[in-house]
Amino acid sequence: MSQQIIVHDPRGYPPRIVGKQLAPRLESLTGKNLYLVDCLFDNSEVFIDQLQQWFAAHLPEVKTRIIKPRESWVDDPVMRARIEADGDAAILGVGL
Repeated sequence: MSQQIIVHDPRGYPPRIVGKQLAPRLESLTGKNLYLVDCLFDNSEVFIDQLQQWFAAHLPEVKTRIIKPRESWVDDPVMRARIEADGDAAILGVGL
């Protein structure tokens, strides 16, 4: 990446950031498995539930599944492996 970005970490310990390319965009979500990741922030469960309802009402051909990490702020390799194995895309929800 040619730009420098500043990341503020609410834990107070700034991590070392390495830029990565985004995943390629899917042409369509039709018939795809979409994981809605509840990141365990305040009210994120409410947001994820509403997002799942929106997909059911507006894009019923998209299969949504809600998933949560074991704990907040900690990488969950088991959750990531499940999304990689069974999902086509994921949305991370952080709440309000």
